[in-house]
Amino acid sequence: MQTFKKTVAFLFFLLAGIVIGTVIGRLCEGVSFLSWLSYTMSVGLATDSPMVLDLIIFKLAFGFALTVNTAQIICVIISLVLYNKTCKGL
Repeated sequence: MQTFKKTVAFLFFLLAGIVIGTVIGRLCEGVSFLSWLSYTMSVGLATDSPMVLDLIIFKLAFGFALTVNTAQIICVIISLVLYNKTCKGL
C-alpha cells in the first residue's frame, strides 16, 4: 500500500507540473520579456500526415507527437523537487 501511495503522489505531482507548465507557456506567448517560456519543440510522427497501413478491409493510421515547452520543463523539475520534499514520509 505504501508504494501505491508513492506512485499516485508521483503521478499527481508530475501531471500537475505538466499542466501548470502548459498553462504558463500559453499565457506567456504574448508577453515580450517572458516569451522564452513559450519556446516549444515538437518531436514525433506528424499527426497531420500519419503513416497509413492500408489492408483493403481496414486502414490503420499511426501518428504521435510530443510537444514540450520551456515552462513545462521548469515546472516538472519544481514539481519533482516538491514531491521529494513532501513525500519522504509516505
